[in-house]
Amino acid sequence: MTRDDIQKAVLKALGDVAPDADLGSLGPDKDIRDTLDIDSMDFLNFVVALKKTLGVEVPEADYEKIRTLRDCTAYLEKRLAGGK
Repeated sequence: MTRDDIQKAVLKALGDVAPDADLGSLGPDKDIRDTLDIDSMDFLNFVVALKKTLGVEVPEADYEKIRTLRDCTAYLEKRLAGGK
């Protein structure tokens, strides 16, 4: 899976969790929760959606590693490649 594929999956998961959010306003280094006004329950649903879509479980201890679109994509790319 390419980085672009992963980013598309992340954006789709975000769109599913927050359908009214303006995903176009989400720059690569902007905080996902702050920019899209996602509360903790929506964020948890986002993490669950990533697990369903990509098969990657994100432990709560790693939530800080997926704060931005760039960080989230890099984290998932590493996990999909077998890294921790």
